[in-house]
Amino acid sequence: MIELRQVHFAYEEKPVLNNISFNIEDGEALVIMGPSGSGKSTILRLILGLEVPQRGEIIIDGENISELREADKREIRKNIGMVFQQGALFDSLTVGENVGYYLLEHTKLPLHEISDRVGKMLGFVGLNTYEIINKLPEQLSGGMQRRVAIGRALLSTDPKIMLYDEPTTGLDPQATSNVIHLINKLHDERQICSIMVTHQIADALAVGDRFVVVVEGEVAFDGTLEHLRDSQDPRVLAFLAPFRESFDRVHHIKFA
Repeated sequence: MIELRQVHFAYEEKPVLNNISFNIEDGEALVIMGPSGSGKSTILRLILGLEVPQRGEIIIDGENISELREADKREIRKNIGMVFQQGALFDSLTVGENVGYYLLEHTKLPLHEISDRVGKMLGFVGLNTYEIINKLPEQLSGGMQRRVAIGRALLSTDPKIMLYDEPTTGLDPQATSNVIHLINKLHDERQICSIMVTHQIADALAVGDRFVVVVEGEVAFDGTLEHLRDSQDPRVLAFLAPFRESFDRVHHIKFA
């Protein structure tokens, strides 16, 4: 479904990504990990077409989006949902207006139908519609805001692909568990391809079928959890070292 081929990217001549290559299969759950500042979030922006690489190709469903006009990129984005770090909800709009924003702005559906779809979507992401639909985002907890953001992405695009940029950063354990459960629910029940960027190892292990570790703009690892556990690449070992205890515990549960 998605392939990055020898992608190079820099901001104002400051290198960010160097010769990045990997692919994501239809329906796969891929986690991109690595230290802060390693270029993980930039990869998501490139996949979404918000940035263009200086060299290389980004193929989505057979199209090199780096060569497309903006109008054509918008068509590609209709199949992609994006959940930005911190949710990125509109502060001045209610929860219902946030979730229904695309339908309100870009369709001619009657308000009662939009309201019905919004209510069902809030229920799907595990929220009480009647309690929160008229609240502002600032009145919600961080975890609830992330689930509202996921609902908005689902209702806006009906995606085949979901991109998550640090979706659990700053959340307490219960809120983190709720968000992870929802990501897995979308993957399992709707066969949505999930691509999550995180530096939280426990969250990565709870979501991923496959893992890419990016260090200083380069792919240091690409493979399964079992292969990640056995990697001897010094860059991978250095990244995993602070998380070794939890990593070993999860590895034991999955493979014992």
